[in-house]
Amino acid sequence: MENQTYSDGDVIENQILEFFKSGPTNEEILSFLDKNPSWPIKYHVSPDRHNLLSWYRFTPSSSLLEIGAGCGGITGLFLKRNLNVTAVELTKRRADILRYRFKDKENLEIYDGNIENKNFKTKYDYVTSIGVLEYSGRYIDSETPFLDFIKTAKGFLKKKGFLIIAIENRLGLKYWRGAPEDHTNILFDSLEGYPNFIGIKTFGKRELTQLVVNAGFKKDNISFYYPLPDYKFCYEVFSEKYLPSEVHNISHGIYPSPHPSKNFHLFNEDLVSRGLQDNHLFGELANSFLVVIKNV
Repeated sequence: MENQTYSDGDVIENQILEFFKSGPTNEEILSFLDKNPSWPIKYHVSPDRHNLLSWYRFTPSSSLLEIGAGCGGITGLFLKRNLNVTAVELTKRRADILRYRFKDKENLEIYDGNIENKNFKTKYDYVTSIGVLEYSGRYIDSETPFLDFIKTAKGFLKKKGFLIIAIENRLGLKYWRGAPEDHTNILFDSLEGYPNFIGIKTFGKRELTQLVVNAGFKKDNISFYYPLPDYKFCYEVFSEKYLPSEVHNISHGIYPSPHPSKNFHLFNEDLVSRGLQDNHLFGELANSFLVVIKNV
């Protein structure tokens, strides 16, 4: 039986598995998505997931370790960029989805199981953690699981390699306007610091920076990017060097941020975001972080 704490449920994941077993074409994938499937299916299947890193200049033929590849939402982008990808996924069913989804790709190796139990001898040019770090409290047996996860990821990196992390900001604007926390589905849970901690948590910008520094990276080698409206379905990306401004403003229609659960709209997220931008608080309250960290 699959681990239900890291699963979208048997019905959803079996549907995705059977879909990719059929060997769908790109046109069939888009047709499937046009039928307005459930949130988890859209999240795992939509090519829009590639937007998060489609702009990033990966070095072709480099090696990449994808920790927590899920059902392959972003794996396809790495393969298109001619990277040699090692994908590790916690559950066998999701790993099987990857195997069917990318069965013709020769630049992909797939493993199922906990990354903590993998003793890869290879060091990688890139290591990615897209929506994975926040689960460390459930899958790493340690008093400091989040720190130890980043240390583990760092251990797989080559010198001058890059660790890429995508995660929600626990102080994200969408949570203030009434969206439940993405993982616990509890209103204001992350804003209150997870008072009923169940092994899952996200971090504010300063907290995440300190966590990365404590794992052995240098602060000067940490670059923050801000995917909008969040990292799950990203349509614009800003950075510390390219923040929203009157010249480079946030596009109308980016907000409100999509959310799988019923949520409230206590204010106009677009208008409030512009006020944060004007007061140099945009990065602190961005809904998600994309963090690129160089290992030197």
